[in-house]
Amino acid sequence: MHRNYELIVIRIMGKVVINSFEDFQQYEGQELGVSDYVELSQERINMFADATLDHQWIHVDTEKAKRESPFGQTIAHGYLTLSMLPHLWDQIIEVNNLERMMNYGMDRMKFAMPVLSGQHIRMKTKLEELVNLRGAIKTTIKFTIEIQETGKKALEGLATFIYYFKQ
Repeated sequence: MHRNYELIVIRIMGKVVINSFEDFQQYEGQELGVSDYVELSQERINMFADATLDHQWIHVDTEKAKRESPFGQTIAHGYLTLSMLPHLWDQIIEVNNLERMMNYGMDRMKFAMPVLSGQHIRMKTKLEELVNLRGAIKTTIKFTIEIQETGKKALEGLATFIYYFKQ
């Protein structure tokens, strides 16, 4: 009874807390949560362009984008939107008692809509699958990144993480 109360309180606070495989099992097939919105500002887009050496004009040339882009302004790199996943994921879940965690893979990703400079995104997640791998836990998370200003999906897919809990 106390354990269920604790999970309800944590959900109200907006973050799921996981300490074991058994904790994960309670959420299999369920929504895990929704992150806060974060802005993809032109400054963030420019920094991403510098980090990845992807300076395509549609991302960084605001004047040319006003004139020539079908969107009338610059757009965020699709991979910038994807790269926000760890930050947004950290707002949804806290996994404790770990030796280590690995990003294992991404599947069925679809960039559905560009994110315009200055728009805000958030992530919704669902625990699609959970597999006990004898000492490690493989989780498959369905994620959807939404654009606040339009209510539309920017990106969706499956992220797979492997968690190694301390024995």
